[in-house]
Amino acid sequence: MNSNIITKGVEKAPQRSLLYALGLTKQEMQQPMVGVVNSFNELVPGHMQLRQITDAVKAGVRMGGGTPMEFPAIAVCDGLAMGHDGMHFSLASRELITDSIEVMARAHALDALVLIPNCDKVVPGMLMAASRLNLPCVVVSGGPMLAGRFRGEVVDLNSLFEGVGQVQVGKISLEELEQLEQSACPTCGSCSGMFTANSMNCLTEAIGLGLPGNGTTPAVYSQRLGLAKQAGMAVMELQRRGVTPDKILTERAFRNALAVDMALGCSTNTVLHLPAIAREAGIKWDLNLVNELSEKTPQLCKLSPAGKHHIEDLYFAGGIQALMRELLDHGMIDGSALTVSGVTVAEQLQGKRVLNREVIRSVENPYGAQGGIKVFFGSLAPAGAVVKQGAVAKEMLTHRGPARVFDAETGAMEAIMAGQIKAGDVVVIRYEGPKGGPGMREMLGCTAALAGMGLDKSVALLTDGRFSGATRGASIGHVSPEAAEGGPIGLIRDGDSIYIDIPAGRLELEVSPAELEARREGWQPLPPKVKDGYLARYARLVTSASEGAVLR
Repeated sequence: MNSNIITKGVEKAPQRSLLYALGLTKQEMQQPMVGVVNSFNELVPGHMQLRQITDAVKAGVRMGGGTPMEFPAIAVCDGLAMGHDGMHFSLASRELITDSIEVMARAHALDALVLIPNCDKVVPGMLMAASRLNLPCVVVSGGPMLAGRFRGEVVDLNSLFEGVGQVQVGKISLEELEQLEQSACPTCGSCSGMFTANSMNCLTEAIGLGLPGNGTTPAVYSQRLGLAKQAGMAVMELQRRGVTPDKILTERAFRNALAVDMALGCSTNTVLHLPAIAREAGIKWDLNLVNELSEKTPQLCKLSPAGKHHIEDLYFAGGIQALMRELLDHGMIDGSALTVSGVTVAEQLQGKRVLNREVIRSVENPYGAQGGIKVFFGSLAPAGAVVKQGAVAKEMLTHRGPARVFDAETGAMEAIMAGQIKAGDVVVIRYEGPKGGPGMREMLGCTAALAGMGLDKSVALLTDGRFSGATRGASIGHVSPEAAEGGPIGLIRDGDSIYIDIPAGRLELEVSPAELEARREGWQPLPPKVKDGYLARYARLVTSASEGAVLR
């Protein structure tokens, strides 16, 4: 037990005195000490309920014979950070979350951890910490938001981003937009579609570090509190048995998570986060694995933004466990992988079944023959790029058009809102990658404005930055190498022909090699946008998106 080094022995009297100052009893000091990592704050609606979730976790730890020790983690709301300089900090916060948990757990010799995330970068940051520390661990999220209702229609946060574009072209009035903004996010929780936060919370369940229900039980349901108590009890059983994340986060667990990713049609951000978690687990990650499993795994769900369903619909259809049962029955996941429930995937899925075949379709009748995500390669993306192919209109599965080039998101957004982007164009936003951004900003404002204007079926957008999980359309992100590293995206000029073939996974800049070489000889990167503070350090150390944008 790690905590013995601060609670046992004559020489540890000073440490015990400090623990008594916390109000602990001798009995509590003799029990395993469990770090309970609470990412609560009053800025993020996905986290506002986490005090209650944390109290339930601590109750479960105590019922299991442990002593809970709560400490905090930061959390950035991508929605609030969107469209301004704050978005530079979102992805970069993932590494801070991981490092800070490591600091607290190691400095205080904790025996086990329960990690309580909910929103976009907090979930992968905590999963990375779990893998790095390799202490008995359970992850329990705060749960998804319920969808909103507006004039008889189901709406969510993405409805607002698209509403901005609709106002611009006169589809709705400012008064209607104001009514919509008061209706789209009706409860606490992670935003209600299959956006990044919910994608990662569902994949936490699929990879084995979250209990059944972690991804889909709504934040406002009392069942979520029961799940939190079960997480506290489960971590004590893992601690007693010596079950650590390295026994769960195996290669087959990552393949299972990626198969579920394909079947769900998750956010493209999962292609950043799963490699980062795998790296902490010492597991080699190849982007080609995404396409390998996408070709084998059909898309069985179409949740917002790709379709009309939301996370609550997936919950009532049987949740992630029902989806995994469908995949297991067709040999698409490995049932021998271990979970924090203390049983294998196959044992955990006994008795599970799909309750709504419109929300979770059968393998024989999928929404798409391939999975929801596709990785590209080609002359424009030698190291890869990614698209949520399950949310692309059929008209845009192949596209050839002239480039409209912008060296930052702001210029592109101004052009879109001014009506300067026309059907057929390929909007290129560069110098927004991990290094050049820095921080790889999401482009939801741009993609949603195009969708709201009705251009999502005729305009493509590609970037060395990234997209929100709420993005739909031919929006290709993570173009690697990025412009700041001298990638081909930095050589594009206005009017260049770009060819996109999503089924074939090809992204081509139709410029002769001789012309590209001439451009490369005269190319100079833009000066760093940030020269001091955390982002400057981040820019110096961050790797390519194709490697998960981890720090060297």
